[in-house]
Amino acid sequence: MSFLSHLQCAFCGQEREADRLWNLCPTCDKPLLARYDLERARRVVRREAIARREATLWRYGELLPVRDPHHALCLGEGWTPLIHATRLGQAVGFANLFIKDEGLNPTGSFKARGLAVAISRARELRVEAVTIPSAGNAAGALSAYAALAGMRAYVFMPRDVPQTFLAECRALGAEVTLVDGLITDCGQAAAQDVRQFGRFDMSTLKEPYRLEGKKTMGYELAEQMGWTLPDVIIYPTGGGTGLIGMWKGFEEMEKLGWIGPQRPRMVTVQAEGCAPMVKAFHEGREFAEPWRDARTIADGLRVPAAVGDFLILRTLRESGGTAIAVSDEEIMEAAHLVSCTQGIFVCPEGAATLTAFQRLRNQGWICDDETVVLFNTGSGLNYAHLWA
Repeated sequence: MSFLSHLQCAFCGQEREADRLWNLCPTCDKPLLARYDLERARRVVRREAIARREATLWRYGELLPVRDPHHALCLGEGWTPLIHATRLGQAVGFANLFIKDEGLNPTGSFKARGLAVAISRARELRVEAVTIPSAGNAAGALSAYAALAGMRAYVFMPRDVPQTFLAECRALGAEVTLVDGLITDCGQAAAQDVRQFGRFDMSTLKEPYRLEGKKTMGYELAEQMGWTLPDVIIYPTGGGTGLIGMWKGFEEMEKLGWIGPQRPRMVTVQAEGCAPMVKAFHEGREFAEPWRDARTIADGLRVPAAVGDFLILRTLRESGGTAIAVSDEEIMEAAHLVSCTQGIFVCPEGAATLTAFQRLRNQGWICDDETVVLFNTGSGLNYAHLWA
């Protein structure tokens, strides 16, 4: 059973009933977060019992929002490998380097986690049609889980999206609209679709439950590391749900008694051609200004404005972390190094984390005896055009 108790606005703190459809907080237009009765869960759920469950993200079902397991849609998402990157570590002279490889999820990226949970919860709440703006990976994941749920899916993507994403969505039965511009322009088109046709908006952090799927990356990381956490997590950040979700998961696990108070320093990585969070972090701002003329080969990082900007920045500061911008040239060099040493065909977003690691280590921000986890958020197969 789920211990979901209510929703709470991440900004103004107002609480809302969980068992009805919500998008943003109706008071301040900020994201709503799922809250759980963790005191009750602590008495019932033991981390030792988790190890005997199925190797998917649904192993943490009590801390996910789907109340009736009948509605939990599963394509095998979650429980991705945490790889001790020994050959890559030898190449860069660092012993305790790990890669969490999200490219092995269904549909080839970490987006499968968020959409599996969000579509499952939407199905439970009797949603029949969903809409999403996406740079590619989220569109594919939404299309897959909507197909499994028997929902109609409407996808809005930039016209220059890699053709693999377009083919995937159409093959899975989604109706695709290509938009001139960036993901923010797609968001405007999707919002008009919602207003006109009443479909449910699945945009990043504009509904409460994609974040819940993403937080399971933090749960898995703790479990795979023996219920401890690394010193540093380096994460490629566009909309930021993975970073925010893991931080939320760490807080929940401490309240459950599964981990102690130690936390990783969280690092946001963005592309130099689109780095609103990096700029806002180093300027000490609470919110990020929209980035003008965003461009990068890493489509998942081409997000000029994020609904959860204040949550990303809050996470970095609470963790003692930082934010780094890297060039497209550095991204491609790092992708080649990871692939040639570890045999992982990383996406450009994942490759960006290695460049950030190298820079931070050269600066002395990362010490030689620390443990570092890089997140590869998707498969390089979706970006094969970069290698053609």
